[in-house]
Amino acid sequence: MSTDTSVSKSDQEWREQLTPEQYEVLRRKGTERPFSGEYVHAKVDGTYRCAGCDAELFHSDTKFDSGTGWPSFTEPAVTAAVQLHTDRSFGMTRTEVTCRTCGGHLGHVFDDGPGPDGQRYCINSASLKLDPK
Repeated sequence: MSTDTSVSKSDQEWREQLTPEQYEVLRRKGTERPFSGEYVHAKVDGTYRCAGCDAELFHSDTKFDSGTGWPSFTEPAVTAAVQLHTDRSFGMTRTEVTCRTCGGHLGHVFDDGPGPDGQRYCINSASLKLDPK
């Protein structure tokens, strides 16, 4: 995890705060099964926040159906809200997305999205909570 975070908790504190699925994704860099997450098909207007620290991460107006099985966004609500890291796990090279505030694993970003920047932020529902408008 990144050391550039403002929320620091012990492993036990994270386990007490998060559900087992949230803990697995946010703290252990897990991934939920495709099409199983709460927000994969959500069409509610609002702000998606970090399930670990409540940081504002994505807006619903940047969410799109990528067909991949995970909530996808074209960009973060605030670029500085996330950090990008090289991820070489599972014999692949990808770009991991983490929450800048708590260091929690959110998902990955790919260069196959719509829009002018072509970004697809592929984010686990378990790492998010929706704050409806």
